[in-house]
Amino acid sequence: MSTNIRRTFLASLALIGLGNAFGTAAAADAWPSKPITIIVPFSAGGTNDILARIVGQKLQAALGKPVIVDNRGGAGGTLGASLAARAAPDGHTFLMTAIAHAIAPSLYKGLTYELTRDFDPVGLIGTTPNLLIVHPSVPAQNVGELIAYAKANPGTVTFGSAGPGSTEHLAGELFRSMTGTQLTHVPYKGGAPMMADLIGGTIQIALETSPSAAPYVRSGKVRALAVTSSKRVGNYPDLPTLAEAGLRGYEMTTWFALMAPHGTPAAVLERMHKEVNAAVHSADVQARFAEQGVTAGDMTPAALQAFIRSETSRWAQVVREAGVKPE
Repeated sequence: MSTNIRRTFLASLALIGLGNAFGTAAAADAWPSKPITIIVPFSAGGTNDILARIVGQKLQAALGKPVIVDNRGGAGGTLGASLAARAAPDGHTFLMTAIAHAIAPSLYKGLTYELTRDFDPVGLIGTTPNLLIVHPSVPAQNVGELIAYAKANPGTVTFGSAGPGSTEHLAGELFRSMTGTQLTHVPYKGGAPMMADLIGGTIQIALETSPSAAPYVRSGKVRALAVTSSKRVGNYPDLPTLAEAGLRGYEMTTWFALMAPHGTPAAVLERMHKEVNAAVHSADVQARFAEQGVTAGDMTPAALQAFIRSETSRWAQVVREAGVKPE
């Protein structure tokens, strides 16, 4: 290739690159051009929904367009995720994903999506422990008494969950496996209907996320016995961890993250990450998170992607060892 031809070729590449850069910037400047939808793959009133609405309010103010929370519950969060994976990657649809989606591949065969292949990470919203809670009629004031009660009534003590493969389900299965109790699982289509039945006494036990359980613990409608995290948490300093209560090695921390359909423009992902990070670390959201027992997330998109892969591998092993099966 002659020197002149080479120079012309390189100049053309530079112009193409510059044009792409301007095009990307223009696309980011034009976004959003319509309302943004956050698909929450669980029913309204659960933790995933609560956090999506808190963050959604901040995003709406920052982006100048309505942010709509669309609840699409079912199949442990996989139905909503499947819907989001098929959405146009134009920056106007996002998925409020959670630990349940890292668990799902080990429970459900034939999923129509793969989380780290079909979605691009935006940001970690927050993390929270689950609470071991019981209906006040349960004659147990601590974990040891609950285990004894369950063993004295094999097969008749029920624990609820937000659906097969949900955080509550796997937490309950781990508890059942590690304690040798014969608890009966009762799945629901989300945390809110499960909590309604727990308050009403239809079921007796749940290992629910802190934001969903907190109001009912404070009001005395349910009784908290322990937290599932590795350390005690500030909102419940008197509650022991399950490890402290005798279940050595028991640990589960629930996390929530925002993701976009794969192929969403990089400039949009970058802007959305910036706005999400600003939202979860704003003073008012921090205060609301603290009330719920949630710690704001702080991960780059690349770190979040690696974290989700690690969680998927970790829970695959737990599911195998605990023998968890979808209902």
